[in-house]
Amino acid sequence: MIILVVVLLVVAVILLSLSVRVVTQYEKGVLFRLGKVVAVKDPGLAVIIPVIDRLMKVSLRIVTMPIQSQGIITRDNVSVDISAVAYFRVLDAVKSVIAIENVHAAINQIAQTTLRKVVGQHTLDQALSETDTINADIRKILDIATLEWGVEVTLVELKDIQLPDSMKRAMARQAEAEREKRAKIIAAEGESMAAAALGEASDTMMAHPLALQLRNLQTLVELGVEKNTTIVFPAPLMSAIGELGAFLARENAASASPPHPVSTTIGADTSTRTGPRPTNGAVPEPGPAETP
Repeated sequence: MIILVVVLLVVAVILLSLSVRVVTQYEKGVLFRLGKVVAVKDPGLAVIIPVIDRLMKVSLRIVTMPIQSQGIITRDNVSVDISAVAYFRVLDAVKSVIAIENVHAAINQIAQTTLRKVVGQHTLDQALSETDTINADIRKILDIATLEWGVEVTLVELKDIQLPDSMKRAMARQAEAEREKRAKIIAAEGESMAAAALGEASDTMMAHPLALQLRNLQTLVELGVEKNTTIVFPAPLMSAIGELGAFLARENAASASPPHPVSTTIGADTSTRTGPRPTNGAVPEPGPAETP
């Protein structure tokens, strides 16, 4: 009798363990009874009938799926190796179980083919610069295909683009040529501005010859800074320097000379004087008065 009770207790424990399932917070439970979907279990404790029922748990979390690198030929016939990564999640647990056998493998395969198709419609420059557009196009195509599977593709990103070595060298040469082009353009613009400034300066100096001569003197001062240098000056330059020196000397003399005194005539002597004129500056003595 005791043995029978023990056996019944063991059987009851086994049946209870087979009848109870726990569905976690991030899962949904799809309940099959005799091979037919009868219910979807929410997170918590789920009771099933052993042998008759089968509970399949489906994760609702976002899944990160890497898309392996593959060789792709762009629209301008350049072979590149591109790898990507896709993010998806299950929206309908029942469809993800009954509509497709292995949703992860299916999304991986369709993502590879879609990546090859979309990148092949773009040139190499577009593939390198318009990655956001390519990502959006791939995501739209995957959403249409996976909608029947109860799956939503939330994001697709191109992860790595590998170029052939010859293409890398060609792009490096192109970038260098572009930099040289910009440098030459900037230098030409600088020369044009300098020529315009020199033209304005020459017009100003032609209107003021003295300014031109002062500029020549300034140039001589700058040349005098150099050591062990022999400089030959043309004759017109030396004559111009001489004229400038004479002009400056006249200006200095005119500014340094005192003003002329102003003389005032008090009266005029109308009498006729006789006798010798003094030679030492003494005032002559008056002679005897003449009698009429």
